Amino acid sequence: MEVKWLEDFLSLSATSSFSRSAEERHVTQSALSRRIRQLETWIGVPLFDRTSYPVRLTLEGQDFLPRARKILDLVHQTRIDLRHRHDAAAETLSFATLNTLSLTFFPTWIRRLESQLGPLRTRFETRPTFAGIIATLLDGHCDFLLTYAHESVPLMSDIAYCEHRCLGEERVIPVSAPDARGRPLHAIDSGGGPIQYLSYGTGSFFGHGLVKLFAGRPLPLAVVYENAMSAGLKAMALAGRGLAWIPESLIAEELRSGTLVRAGNPTWTLDVEIRLYRASTASRPCVDRFWSAVPDWREAVPPPRRISAV
Repeated sequence: MEVKWLEDFLSLSATSSFSRSAEERHVTQSALSRRIRQLETWIGVPLFDRTSYPVRLTLEGQDFLPRARKILDLVHQTRIDLRHRHDAAAETLSFATLNTLSLTFFPTWIRRLESQLGPLRTRFETRPTFAGIIATLLDGHCDFLLTYAHESVPLMSDIAYCEHRCLGEERVIPVSAPDARGRPLHAIDSGGGPIQYLSYGTGSFFGHGLVKLFAGRPLPLAVVYENAMSAGLKAMALAGRGLAWIPESLIAEELRSGTLVRAGNPTWTLDVEIRLYRASTASRPCVDRFWSAVPDWREAVPPPRRISAV
């Protein structure tokens, strides 16, 4: 069945005249008659009584009339909805990003860009591992990858050829809940037995990044909890469960209030960059416009010491 058959049917049911409907439908009268016959053949019953003038709907035609209107309305509305959805998708910027950056950096950063570009539609593409996040960019399932970057993370080499901009820096510092005297419950230089350690595991960005930090001077760490997300480790650190390396922007308020304290000297800090990578397949006008508005932190004069969303 073709949509135009339904449109022909509705026209003829309204005019009761093959000649007037043919003119309305911009076809010859014979073409209109043939298409009405095709619709009747497809349905299996006659829809018009041609023995009278003007032509009249049969009982079956009268029964079919409201259904035909409903079918056409649904078809046309579906087309409109899909076009609107497609237009919205074409104007939506999709990001793959690390959970911490989506919480601490992205909201303030995107608001700053919106002050220049106007309101932006954005969407996050989520993956459970850093390898999955990298694959999202390489497979063209997102426009941009917002990530931390560090030379010790092997997966960074997979996107070394991708165009990117540096947006700032971040410090990842060892922290612990304090004891009654304000000293870390789980300190690196405690000199005691194994240190209760809140680990990122092996699949996350910081899980990879901390390996090199530990390699030169091993610590007696005893893993008591594992979570790939910094927010999860932060919660456990606040509960006094162990030592964790947390991005400073995520715990700025806790450091100010003293509910978390530094658990090691500055040599145990992991310094990382915040970078925005662009997918090679992302070439829509809204992507080009956005990319042209993103400044590279390294080119700032004078360069700021640190970009923080807190």
